[in-house]
Amino acid sequence: MQYRQYGKTGKKISVIGFGGMRFVAENGKYDYDKCAGVVQKANACGVNYFDTAPGYCADNSEQIFGRAFQKMPGQFYVSTKSGALEGAVVREQLERSLKRFNLKKINFFNIWSIKTLADYKERMKKGGSYEAAVQAKKEGLIEHIVFSTHCTGEEIELIVKDDVFEGVTLGYNILNFPFRQKGIKAAYDHGLGVVVMNPLSGGLIPKRAELFEYLKNTDDATPADAALRFLVSQKEITTNICGMGTVAEVLENVKAGEKIKDFPESKKLEIQGKLSIGMDKLCTGCRYCEFCPQEIEVSKHMLAYNQTILESKENYFGQMKWHWDVAPEQADLCTECGVCEEKCTQHINIIERLKEISSWVKERKEAEKGKTV
Repeated sequence: MQYRQYGKTGKKISVIGFGGMRFVAENGKYDYDKCAGVVQKANACGVNYFDTAPGYCADNSEQIFGRAFQKMPGQFYVSTKSGALEGAVVREQLERSLKRFNLKKINFFNIWSIKTLADYKERMKKGGSYEAAVQAKKEGLIEHIVFSTHCTGEEIELIVKDDVFEGVTLGYNILNFPFRQKGIKAAYDHGLGVVVMNPLSGGLIPKRAELFEYLKNTDDATPADAALRFLVSQKEITTNICGMGTVAEVLENVKAGEKIKDFPESKKLEIQGKLSIGMDKLCTGCRYCEFCPQEIEVSKHMLAYNQTILESKENYFGQMKWHWDVAPEQADLCTECGVCEEKCTQHINIIERLKEISSWVKERKEAEKGKTV
């Protein structure tokens, strides 16, 4: 396993990390010993960064890790999170996490899921989440305060310039890299550790491998191999969190961290071009469509719409809620002025997609009314 320095912390982290969102439940229940065995196997294979959060796996993930940590074969670091705004709630969650892990400190504590600059400012208020984390660090309960985010690259750059965090966790992969590349570079240049989540687009790339053959270099066995190679080859990225629920998944993912191969720039440019003109017009997140006169956050709607193309419209609603915290009803504000379409490099029919989204919203509301009658 290859390792990289996590920012300025002095810690060397495996380039493949373990994401604790995908433990496998059997008949609706999690076998803690079996799941813990998967964690321990990853550690034996050289993985030393383990990421989780309250609520993952129906609120079983932290407890599974706690079981695993009792008999880990090697050194390890744990990352968990709190998305609460109030400092008192953050403290409560932190203490519960420590108890579940049976640990005296959290190595990397994330101020969780900062979605906008306004959201960031809320976390920084007196009595808020950041202040609580600072106090816990003074007491030795936290080693490093970091943040996770779904902000744009430009917004991430503004946050890291405040110099209050030691690392960042963000969604970044071979299908959306134009959207957050600037944020990754800014974090790295300011000495932060950079942790990538959703490296396989939430499992979409291996699940729909037939759609992503174009990602492969000639020496890549699968699109998933290419996607991980793309990430681990970037010096700016400290570790890539892969969700692993089985030993087979562990063995498959750790291969990407054992021998790092360069990802040709020519191939990267080729992929960027295909993202622009192929895949039934997937949005690449370039954000040229922004600055809508009605203040519609167009790029966020279009990026979430990608999930509709590849999966289902329900995934669009999940993206809007959990990634962007933007109401789908915003699409109703469109006046069809066409400003966004004039700027779109992929020539996406944005107006029609916003109309489609509006119809979905109405359908859901009608369905909800039907349930209450």
